[in-house]
Amino acid sequence: MASKFQSLKKNREFRSAYKGGRSYANRYFVMIILKNPFSYNRVGISVSKKVGNSIIRHRVTRVIREVMRLHWEDVSQGYDIVIVARTSAVDSEYKVFESAIIQLLKKHRLWKVIPYENSFN
Repeated sequence: MASKFQSLKKNREFRSAYKGGRSYANRYFVMIILKNPFSYNRVGISVSKKVGNSIIRHRVTRVIREVMRLHWEDVSQGYDIVIVARTSAVDSEYKVFESAIIQLLKKHRLWKVIPYENSFN
Protein backbone atom coordinates (compact mmCIF):
# COMPACT_ATOMS: atom_id res chain seq x y z
CA MET A 1 0.00 0.00 0.00
CA ALA A 2 1.29 3.46 -0.86
CA SER A 3 1.86 6.12 1.73
CA LYS A 4 -0.63 8.86 2.49
CA PHE A 5 -0.84 11.79 0.07
CA GLN A 6 1.51 14.49 1.39
CA SER A 7 1.69 18.14 0.36
CA LEU A 8 4.40 20.75 0.21
CA LYS A 9 3.16 23.59 2.38
CA LYS A 10 5.98 25.88 3.36
CA ASN A 11 7.51 28.53 1.12
CA ARG A 12 11.03 27.22 1.79
CA GLU A 13 10.01 23.75 0.56
CA PHE A 14 8.78 25.23 -2.72
CA ARG A 15 11.89 27.43 -3.03
CA SER A 16 14.26 24.50 -2.52
CA ALA A 17 12.44 22.55 -5.25
CA TYR A 18 12.59 25.55 -7.61
CA LYS A 19 16.28 26.10 -6.87
CA GLY A 20 17.62 22.55 -6.95
CA GLY A 21 15.05 20.60 -8.93
CA ARG A 22 14.80 19.46 -12.53
CA SER A 23 11.92 20.74 -14.60
CA TYR A 24 10.03 19.65 -17.66
CA ALA A 25 7.07 21.40 -19.19
CA ASN A 26 4.27 20.85 -21.64
CA ARG A 27 1.44 23.03 -22.84
CA TYR A 28 -0.52 22.86 -19.59
CA PHE A 29 1.96 22.40 -16.73
CA VAL A 30 5.53 22.79 -15.56
CA MET A 31 6.68 19.96 -13.28
CA ILE A 32 9.69 20.36 -11.03
CA ILE A 33 11.08 17.40 -9.10
CA LEU A 34 13.69 17.14 -6.37
CA LYS A 35 14.79 14.03 -4.49
CA ASN A 36 13.73 14.24 -0.84
CA PRO A 37 15.05 12.37 2.24
CA PHE A 38 11.72 10.64 2.87
CA SER A 39 10.30 7.36 1.59
CA TYR A 40 7.23 9.13 0.22
CA ASN A 41 6.42 11.88 -2.26
CA ARG A 42 5.27 15.35 -1.38
CA VAL A 43 3.29 17.32 -3.96
CA GLY A 44 3.01 21.08 -4.20
CA ILE A 45 0.58 22.77 -6.57
CA SER A 46 1.04 26.35 -7.74
CA VAL A 47 -1.65 28.19 -9.69
CA SER A 48 -0.97 31.90 -10.14
CA LYS A 49 -3.49 34.69 -10.50
CA LYS A 50 -2.64 34.86 -14.21
CA VAL A 51 -4.58 31.61 -14.63
CA GLY A 52 -7.87 33.15 -13.54
CA ASN A 53 -10.03 34.14 -10.62
CA SER A 54 -10.18 32.17 -7.38
CA ILE A 55 -12.93 29.84 -8.58
CA ILE A 56 -10.93 28.81 -11.64
CA ARG A 57 -7.67 28.50 -9.68
CA HIS A 58 -9.28 26.27 -7.07
CA ARG A 59 -10.85 24.08 -9.76
CA VAL A 60 -7.47 23.61 -11.44
CA THR A 61 -5.90 22.79 -8.05
CA ARG A 62 -8.60 20.25 -7.19
CA VAL A 63 -8.29 18.48 -10.53
CA ILE A 64 -4.47 18.28 -10.27
CA ARG A 65 -4.75 16.92 -6.72
CA GLU A 66 -7.31 14.32 -7.83
CA VAL A 67 -5.13 13.14 -10.74
CA MET A 68 -2.17 12.73 -8.38
CA ARG A 69 -4.31 10.97 -5.77
CA LEU A 70 -5.71 8.45 -8.24
CA HIS A 71 -2.28 7.64 -9.69
CA TRP A 72 -0.35 7.81 -6.42
CA GLU A 73 0.72 4.15 -6.52
CA ASP A 74 1.96 4.49 -10.12
CA VAL A 75 4.55 7.14 -9.20
CA SER A 76 8.03 6.35 -7.84
CA GLN A 77 8.42 7.46 -4.23
CA GLY A 78 10.96 9.74 -2.53
CA TYR A 79 10.51 13.02 -4.43
CA ASP A 80 9.19 16.52 -3.94
CA ILE A 81 6.99 17.29 -6.95
CA VAL A 82 5.88 20.84 -7.73
CA ILE A 83 3.24 21.25 -10.43
CA VAL A 84 2.80 24.77 -11.81
CA ALA A 85 -0.32 25.36 -13.90
CA ARG A 86 -0.04 27.43 -17.05
CA THR A 87 -2.76 29.73 -18.36
CA SER A 88 -3.73 27.22 -21.08
CA ALA A 89 -4.94 24.83 -18.35
CA VAL A 90 -8.03 26.98 -17.70
CA ASP A 91 -10.33 25.56 -20.37
CA SER A 92 -9.13 21.97 -20.14
CA GLU A 93 -11.00 18.90 -18.98
CA TYR A 94 -9.98 16.16 -16.56
CA LYS A 95 -8.67 13.77 -19.23
CA VAL A 96 -6.42 16.49 -20.67
CA PHE A 97 -5.03 17.23 -17.19
CA GLU A 98 -4.48 13.54 -16.53
CA SER A 99 -2.61 12.87 -19.77
CA ALA A 100 -0.49 16.04 -19.40
CA ILE A 101 0.56 15.13 -15.84
CA ILE A 102 1.30 11.51 -16.75
CA GLN A 103 3.36 12.71 -19.72
CA LEU A 104 5.49 14.88 -17.40
CA LEU A 105 5.88 12.06 -14.87
CA LYS A 106 7.14 9.84 -17.69
CA LYS A 107 9.60 12.53 -18.82
CA HIS A 108 10.97 12.66 -15.27
CA ARG A 109 11.08 8.83 -15.23
CA LEU A 110 8.82 8.73 -12.16
CA TRP A 111 6.04 6.72 -13.81
CA LYS A 112 6.25 3.05 -12.85
CA VAL A 113 5.63 0.58 -15.65
CA ILE A 114 3.06 -1.82 -14.31
CA PRO A 115 2.98 -5.25 -15.98
CA TYR A 116 -0.41 -6.64 -16.84
CA GLU A 117 -1.64 -9.27 -14.39
CA ASN A 118 -3.27 -11.35 -17.12
CA SER A 119 -1.06 -12.28 -20.01
CA PHE A 120 -2.64 -13.58 -23.16
CA ASN A 121 0.02 -15.98 -24.44
